[in-house]
Amino acid sequence: MPNEFTIIKTKVNKAKPDPNNLNFGTVFTDHMFLMNYSKDKGWHDGRVVPYGPICLDPAASVFHYGQEMFEGMKAYRSADGKTLLFRPGMNDKRAISSCERMCIPPLPEGLLTEAVKVLVKTDRDWIPDKEGTSLYIRPYIIATEPFLGVRDSYEYLFIIILSPVGPYYKGGLVPTRIYVEDKYVRSVPGGTGFVKAGGNYAVGLRSEYEARQSGYSQVLWLDGTERKYVEEIGTSNAFFVIDGEVITSPLTGSILPGITRDSVLCLLREWGNKVSEKKLSIQQVYDAYVQGKLEEVFASGTAAVISPVGELCWQDKKMLINGGNIGTISQKLYDELTAIQLGKKEDRFGWVEML
Repeated sequence: MPNEFTIIKTKVNKAKPDPNNLNFGTVFTDHMFLMNYSKDKGWHDGRVVPYGPICLDPAASVFHYGQEMFEGMKAYRSADGKTLLFRPGMNDKRAISSCERMCIPPLPEGLLTEAVKVLVKTDRDWIPDKEGTSLYIRPYIIATEPFLGVRDSYEYLFIIILSPVGPYYKGGLVPTRIYVEDKYVRSVPGGTGFVKAGGNYAVGLRSEYEARQSGYSQVLWLDGTERKYVEEIGTSNAFFVIDGEVITSPLTGSILPGITRDSVLCLLREWGNKVSEKKLSIQQVYDAYVQGKLEEVFASGTAAVISPVGELCWQDKKMLINGGNIGTISQKLYDELTAIQLGKKEDRFGWVEML
């Protein structure tokens, strides 16, 4: 049975940003979604309200022990004005998995999708229609019980906010320069690397800062046990095209099961590409480069969709990939995925939902 949500509209609408000059995640729409959890009531009081500050006790558990999770997804405007979501059911399932790992009472199946739809419908006019733009959707849950003690909270707040965005990287689909991180680690099997939790990103800030100081836009993480095998690129799943084979790290508990990653694998297999989910060492990547067999490297994720890599730096060894240009597979994947997301191409997988 569908949930019933209260909708309280704002009395003063904000001025909408220029769609030709959208940064990523800096402007937010008129409304947000809130829903509370308590031990006696469970998840209750789902509501759309005017966007604004939230009031939390200084002792709220999230501030002290980091108990929270989040998701990331997008809404698109098609050429004929329809509002489209891309595979929201997978975000729903991944949110439940993240909640279970972070000891947060999981949202009932389908609730996240319902809440997203009601909020996006409320702020539908905020979806930009310029090429390369979309409405970024950020659902998240924070522990709100005021107490100082290491245990799971008894109270939570589920929030969704929306942000009209341009390309994640300001240059758009331009090959990035990536630094291979072999000093710090992000995650190990048994940890929280496979869920969407803020702590996974906080531990990467030092590496990303140091990479930017050296002129790189992101880091390529190696596995946390041996610091040998390639895993993720920043906040995205990593793919390597070596001698005609597309290789990505297997889902062994230390990397995120990306929704775009899954979509990429589906497309590549449909096209007949040789695809492998297997361990790949950074030494193998470098050897392939020296042998002239490293054809492409790219990242996949909700924010950037496909982000080609033009250069890798590992222990002062620089690898210029495909002459620093976008590879054939990267370009084809980007074109195909964005065309499906925008309703320009037949959705033969049933990935797109129309509001």
